[in-house]
This record gives sequence, C-alpha cells and structure tokens, in this order.
Amino acid sequence: MAKTKDENTENSILNAAKNVFQSKGMDGARMQEIADKAGINKAMLHYYYRSKQLLFEAVFKNAFALLAPQLNKVLNDDSSIEDKIRNFTSNYISFIIKHPYLPAFIIQELNRNPSFILKLKQNKGFPNLEKFKKQVNLEIEQKLIKPIHAEQLFINIMALNIFPFVATPLIKAFANINDKAFKQLMKDRKEEVADFIINSIKI
Repeated sequence: MAKTKDENTENSILNAAKNVFQSKGMDGARMQEIADKAGINKAMLHYYYRSKQLLFEAVFKNAFALLAPQLNKVLNDDSSIEDKIRNFTSNYISFIIKHPYLPAFIIQELNRNPSFILKLKQNKGFPNLEKFKKQVNLEIEQKLIKPIHAEQLFINIMALNIFPFVATPLIKAFANINDKAFKQLMKDRKEEVADFIINSIKI
C-alpha cells in the first residue's frame, strides 16, 4: 500500500508540474505552486524532487518519452519510405491532437537549455537516423525516390507535422478559425502532408 501511495503522490506531482511548467515555463514556475496543485506541502515536494531543475527534467523526460516512440517507428521499422511518411504523419497528428502542449513545450525548453538534449541523447531509445539514412539511400539507388539527403527529408517530415501545433494561435488568427475548425484542419493534414512530401520525392 505504501508503494502505491508513493507512486500516486509522484504522479500527482508530475501532473501538477507539467501544468505549471506548460503555462509558465521553467523560469516562471514556483515550487510552492506545484506543491499546492499536487495537494501536498512544499517539504513533501522537496522530498521527491530536491530542486526545481530536477523536477523539470523529470517532466521533460516524460514529455519527450511520449514522442520518442513516434520518431523511432518512422526511423527504424521495415516499411517503405512512403509508408513511413504516411504512418508517421497520421499517427503523429492523432497523437498531438490528444497532447497539444507537447511540441511547443519541448521546443521552448530546448531553446532555453539546449545542452539538456545531450542528457536525453544518452537514454536508451533516443531516435537515431542511421537506419533511415540507409533506407533512403537504398530507395534512391533503386530509383524509387528522387535524390535527397535523408537528413533533409527527415527535417521536412518533422517540420510539416510539428509547426502547425507550435504556431497554433498564429494559424488560427491567419485562417480566422476556432478550435473546432483548427482540429479538423489538422485531421485533414494527415493526408495533405503525406501526399505533399511523397509527391516531392516520388519519381
């Protein structure tokens, strides 16, 4: 029972911290506010996480861990490049519609503390481009796709899928649409983005 209670308390802390960090960023967040949202006192919060930096790193790792499997699948499964693009676009957009805070949160904090990515890179399961690069080069040799650097293709896939969620308020303002219309626009992008990228590399 004690173990379950500890896990529940830690989950409450991480959820509270996620909400505070999301709305105020690392610098604007206060440990007392996180403790209040978690329903515990500040001493208990410090028992679990000795500093705001350690707590932030735990929240950030959890956020990145939600995205990493999406990236690893497109990079490391055995499907064709075309299928990878379609699967990633569909799965990623569906996933981010459910977790809309993630892209902006991760990008904002990577810009704030770029060296933190070096810690993440040491973790098992961190996305690696090597297999993707080999597959792109193989499909170019087989004349299935146009010559393109795998890194550039990967950036195109990431950018076209991620940017609308990072710039949501801007896009909604430019397009003069509400939340419901924006969500539909993103659902439509599952095919739009995949077709756009595939048509740009297909022979």
